[in-house]
This record gives sequence, C-alpha cells and structure tokens, in this order.
Amino acid sequence: MKKLFIAFILIAFYSGSFAQDFAKRVSEARTAYSAGKLDDARFAMQQALQELDMAIGKEILKLLPEKLVDQSANTAADNVSGASGFVGVIVHRDYGAAPDGSKIEVITNSPLIGTLNALMAVPMLANNADQKVIRIHGYKALLTKNAGAEGEKPNYQIQMPLQSSMIMIDAPGKTPEQITKIAEGLPVEQIAKLIQ
Repeated sequence: MKKLFIAFILIAFYSGSFAQDFAKRVSEARTAYSAGKLDDARFAMQQALQELDMAIGKEILKLLPEKLVDQSANTAADNVSGASGFVGVIVHRDYGAAPDGSKIEVITNSPLIGTLNALMAVPMLANNADQKVIRIHGYKALLTKNAGAEGEKPNYQIQMPLQSSMIMIDAPGKTPEQITKIAEGLPVEQIAKLIQ
C-alpha cells in the first residue's frame, strides 16, 4: 500500500492539471475516511485511480511510434478511454489509411488475459492453421488469422499479454510477416514497465 501511495504521489507531480485533480481526490478520500464515511472514501479513491489510469494511458500514447513500417500515425484519432474497475483504460492509435490501416490498442486490466494465457500455455490449442504463438521482444504473443470474405485477403491480429494488460494489433491486408514486423516496431518493454 505504501508503494502504491508513493507511485500516486510521483505521478501526481509529473502531470500539471492531473496533479491538482489527483491531490483533490486523495484529499477527499482522506477526509471521508477520517469521518468514517468509507463508501465516500472508496469512491474518491476510485476516482483518483481512474485519473491515474488515464494519465498512464496518455504516457503510453507518447511511447507509440509516429511511424510503423510504411504507415504513419493518425494522431488526430488517438484516444484514451475507459474507467478503473472491470477494465482499465483502452489506449488507441491508428496507422495508415482505411481499409489497409493498422490499429494498435493497449488495454489495461484486460478481462481476456486469463483466457489468452491459458490458450498459449497449451501448444496443441494455440498452434493450428489459424493461429500460432510467436515471440515479440521476448514476450509471447498469439498471431491469429481471421478469414476475410470470399475473394478477400485474410486479416491478422496479434494479442500480446503483459501481466494484466494486453497489446492488440490489427493489420488488415497484411501478411503474418508484415504484422510481426509492425509488432516488433513497438516499444514493448517500455510499455510493459509503464503499466506494471
């Protein structure tokens, strides 16, 4: 708990307007806790955690490259959304133009992590004609082929678990080699450190 509080304080001082909102929420939580209003204290802490998650999401966006292989980032479409609790935040960035543009999403506290890890732990299930386990910067990831409509190329997706979070990459019209190269262009280790 002490480490968590120290992390809150460090991030609070790191970001200007966030620091004021965060400090306000922590102060509200302390006041409510001191008054014995535990439900109010919990609500204020949840709000502080949500603001912390949003700040982390914005830092993740800063880590994502401006260009992946041959596609430039569409930073106007960048988005950090979600709420603490069941799912953390979803960090979204598009690369290239539709219909062949790629999409990167980092999902904190993803509910799919348990299922994904269980699937990758059983090689007979994870490695077949439509999916296989690969490594990106030392992290296991699942490369999945999604069949397109008749006459269209299949679409590939990479799902990479990082403890309780996940990086998802969608790359319509790309080959397995191309989407793997896209994934290798991401600063996975830096993202992992930020969300741990």
